[in-house]
Amino acid sequence: MKSIIVALALSSATALVAPSAPRMPTALQAATKDPATTSYQPTEGANAAVDTNNKGDAWVSQMQRPRRNRKSAGVRSMVRENFLTPANLMQPIFIHEDSDQVVPIPSMPGQSRHTLDSMVEQVKKGMALGVKSFILFPKVPDDLKTNFADECYNPDGIVPRAVAMCKAACPEATICTDIALDPYSDQGHDGIVLDGKIVNDMTIEQLCKQAVCHARAGADFVGPSDMMDGRVGALRMALDAEGHTDVGIISYSAKYASAFYGPFRDALDSHPGFGDKKTYQQDPANGREAIIEATLDAAEGADMLMVKPGVPYLDVIRRIRDVVDLPIAAYHVSGEYAMIKAGAEKGWVDEKAIVLETLMCFRRAGADVILTYYATDAAQWMNDEGNVCL
Repeated sequence: MKSIIVALALSSATALVAPSAPRMPTALQAATKDPATTSYQPTEGANAAVDTNNKGDAWVSQMQRPRRNRKSAGVRSMVRENFLTPANLMQPIFIHEDSDQVVPIPSMPGQSRHTLDSMVEQVKKGMALGVKSFILFPKVPDDLKTNFADECYNPDGIVPRAVAMCKAACPEATICTDIALDPYSDQGHDGIVLDGKIVNDMTIEQLCKQAVCHARAGADFVGPSDMMDGRVGALRMALDAEGHTDVGIISYSAKYASAFYGPFRDALDSHPGFGDKKTYQQDPANGREAIIEATLDAAEGADMLMVKPGVPYLDVIRRIRDVVDLPIAAYHVSGEYAMIKAGAEKGWVDEKAIVLETLMCFRRAGADVILTYYATDAAQWMNDEGNVCL
């Protein structure tokens, strides 16, 4: 009896199930006139990769669709995590007194060695576009270069006079100076050379004199780029002792012995006279070492920490950002600039697009300030679009 009931139930269930109807073609199939019988259809079969919705359109079931937050410029702007403004940028300016002419730098198209008068015009131009920070790099005549780099703290030297001129013309501009011996050294190194070695502590003595000299001229920040051990603490003590407690220190905390500096050294005529800088600049293979340098500089009184070069070291910027709360600067260096310029001149890259993307990547990695030779150009591009915040 039980077997008869089961058989009747199965028979009734079978009768109630309508024969399966062929699926309607999706909108894509209809549009392309793709014959379902002759090609693979992702919407067909027992294990279809793509389903169809109530309207017969292809549909992949998923609750989260990240593209919804990218569907329009307005939505993208609303959820943007990082922003770039001209105020985030610092413009490096090369200065010289070899002649009364602005001298183009061949390996850095668009950049020049400026006279002090043209330097002031560059600062005014940047300020008008929203770039408020500038850092000065001098090209020093060979006859003023010595191993001890005494010209670096000459109160009548090119940098103190340049700082004073910038502050007189644009009091609201933030003027930074480079603290290192290499522009003034007949050895081309960042420190004093004795017996073929760059000596640390004796170099710091000269750096302290240089920093105080620049502070007296009106510098807002000094930027020790030398990578001598302990120099940040010594500079802080020297500045404070001379009453310059408001002068900040942008420490080149993670400055690597990089191949990307060539055009910069052309600009300043400061290539090493012998050897390289690997005994004081960091090994490009090392990331954890940058944390040691950054935390030491922070403890010694740095107000801002810098990573140099930029794009190849975005991971270092992120590592430092994760452990230190001080502002971080990234230096988009001369070699990076020259590569973009070369690609743009060949027509291989869109210069504006690639520059703005690069600068935004610095911000995403954790940089607050970006030193870049493109600062005023980038600010101009933002202003041209009526958008001073990207």
